Amino acid sequence: MTSADSFDDEDWTLISPGWPQTQRFPSNWRQAARDISMAIARQPDLIESFYGRDSCPYWSEGPKSRPVDRGENGDQEPEGMGYIRGINTVGGVALVDDSFPSHRFTAITEPHFSMSLSPEQIQLIKATVPVLQQHGTDITTVFYNNMLTAHPELNSVFNNANKVNGHQPRALAGALFAYASNIDNLGALGPAVELICNKHASLYIQPDQYQIVGKYLLEAMGQVLGAALTPEILDAWATAYWQLANIMIGREAELYKQADGWTDFREFRIAKKVPESSEITSFYLEPVDGKPLPKFRPGQYISVQVFVDSLKFPQCRQYSLSDAPRSDYYRISVKREAGLNTSDPNATAHPGYVSNILHANINEGDVVKVSHPYGDFFLSDAESPSPIVLIAAGVGLTPLTSILKTLTSNPPDAPQRQIHFIHGARSTAARAFKKDIESLAEKYPSLHATFFNTHPSAEDQQGVDYDYEGRVDLSKLDKTKGLFLDDAKTEYYVCGPDKFMTSTRAALAELGVSEDRIKLELFGTGGVPA
Repeated sequence: MTSADSFDDEDWTLISPGWPQTQRFPSNWRQAARDISMAIARQPDLIESFYGRDSCPYWSEGPKSRPVDRGENGDQEPEGMGYIRGINTVGGVALVDDSFPSHRFTAITEPHFSMSLSPEQIQLIKATVPVLQQHGTDITTVFYNNMLTAHPELNSVFNNANKVNGHQPRALAGALFAYASNIDNLGALGPAVELICNKHASLYIQPDQYQIVGKYLLEAMGQVLGAALTPEILDAWATAYWQLANIMIGREAELYKQADGWTDFREFRIAKKVPESSEITSFYLEPVDGKPLPKFRPGQYISVQVFVDSLKFPQCRQYSLSDAPRSDYYRISVKREAGLNTSDPNATAHPGYVSNILHANINEGDVVKVSHPYGDFFLSDAESPSPIVLIAAGVGLTPLTSILKTLTSNPPDAPQRQIHFIHGARSTAARAFKKDIESLAEKYPSLHATFFNTHPSAEDQQGVDYDYEGRVDLSKLDKTKGLFLDDAKTEYYVCGPDKFMTSTRAALAELGVSEDRIKLELFGTGGVPA
């Protein structure tokens, strides 16, 4: 393969079908790559096809390439010629030597994402933070509408309910704001990137889908911001996008490799369907192919895909595994979402698509599609002797139940760590696994459970069915026997709605618990609010 440096002394010209005029660029091919990327980004529809030699840099690795036999005029192409469709800022750029006909290209450069942000670009990105704060949701709303109109096949990847209620655009706008704010300190985004990459892996996101997202995100910025999005700012954001995308593509490749060949959704049969409370039902999932299941880390989740007739395309949802790891089945415990909050408080909320299908239409013997387990929230060390406090609200108890079942898998007479399971629910009828948890507490003296009911029913008896009325309140618990604050190695695992997460984290911090000992899991599209 020819070295890229061999092209440094050439004079390159960008020529493509429909291009309004020939544009000349600096002889340095790396600068030319950047300039051409930006030119194509601004007029992507003009780029329909390019031809290139397979001996040129990156050609053999170029995106969407395939050999062809005939040229654009029907003539036989010389041996070694290739074909690429739709090259733009997200897929690399093409350079043509003046000495060749316009349809023959002698170099395919690196994709844009391989380029680093310059100090000037970092400052440009940071300068857009106020703009994102003001227009971020407008940009992401336009982005989703345009992308899903052009690529309806991606509807199965995105949560349609979150798009309808506005949560998806708001979450992406928040992510863009956080990225721009920390563009010179990417380490601060590490936990958020890990969370997103795990979710992407559970949806089997592929690198070429980042190309689609990049194209429509940059176009949405231009559509909303207009002339305020100067070529320099657009260039900076294109580079910034691919800087982050490249990190995520690399991390997701690592996650796929760890899945040991489980590279797509797999069919599982519903072996058992068991009501656990007035609103939560457990589904026992057995692989149709009968192969042993890989172990997961207690606290992780799977994606479940079902077809939604009313939408006419599949939808995926992530559900925490709610049992200890086994080789013969996975268990998920799903809350039936009666109505989702919408961005307009006066609008009518609609039922959760997938949860209602699972509850109402999926029965024992039916088949659903399931991903490999993923997730960055999991029990760090099952063998640690240090105390552990599991704090949940509502259906947030599902991953903590998996952790609890794992911690109590040893014989009762074996050494046990101190465990406190704390759960808040509306009422006892809405609480799943209460009898299971109490049974484990009777069997394992080191386990204690505390239940909070926000709206006890007439049948609920305090001291029997629940311990405290109201939301989970850590101040009601003994600091030593209930929260183990005297042990600096105690770990705290928390799962539930976002407001519950932030308030619990703040309460633990006020009690002197260091941030590294608080493990958080938020159900939804984004991270835990700061």
